[in-house]
Amino acid sequence: MHRLIRTGLIAVLLLAAGAAQAAETTTVFAAASLKNALDDAGKAFTAQSGIAIRSSYAASSALARQIESGAPADLFASADLEWMDYLAKKNLIRPDTRVNLLNNRLVVVAPKDAKEATIAFTPEGFAKALGPDGRLATGEVNSVPIGKYAKTAFEKLGLWAGIQPRLAQTDNVRAALALVSRGEAPLGVVYESDAKSDPNVKVVGVFPADSHPPVVYPFAVTADAKGDGAKRFLDFLRSAAAKPFFEAQGFSVIDGGKN
Repeated sequence: MHRLIRTGLIAVLLLAAGAAQAAETTTVFAAASLKNALDDAGKAFTAQSGIAIRSSYAASSALARQIESGAPADLFASADLEWMDYLAKKNLIRPDTRVNLLNNRLVVVAPKDAKEATIAFTPEGFAKALGPDGRLATGEVNSVPIGKYAKTAFEKLGLWAGIQPRLAQTDNVRAALALVSRGEAPLGVVYESDAKSDPNVKVVGVFPADSHPPVVYPFAVTADAKGDGAKRFLDFLRSAAAKPFFEAQGFSVIDGGKN
């Protein structure tokens, strides 16, 4: 009888340990443009490791400030270097885990049924595509990475003065994409990966690479990360196994990442 009880207790403990392992969750705060790729990569990682990935997507600026305020994130993925630097200066990431993992391109999109197949990067080209009352959707230009990139590019190309009054500024890049997708804005500036994610838009222009800083996505485990799930997920994202998920969405993978 005692042997049966002991065996039963061991079985219960083993089951409990297995359940605890299966229930381990890593929380990822990631730039909105990463949603499709990270959702797919997260499913593959969970199937392999048993660690669940819970993701929150928004503008990098909003997520960084949430982490600063104590939000329970284990891994942060930013759409620009500035917001990762912001957290690094406040000792809110683990610097030894920081890696520049991805590149992206800045594009102009229009609704898929728009007449324009391409747009000229001239005042006349944008004026024609926007029409008399149309607005150009992009992120908020002082904080949201896509908006900051767009402002810099328009300034470099000598188009900012004409574009600024026509902007529809949004909280994140996917919100800007949605305005174009629904036909509420005739043009938008988003990342190439966002354009690939929505069949209701088409790319009508690609910004010259020298018109803005390179679009770089740094990743890092946060200082308050629980367990080793975030580090394991980041290692997976840096591996060859994750590369197809990013490339399928239009990202360029920086081989091996750069610390």
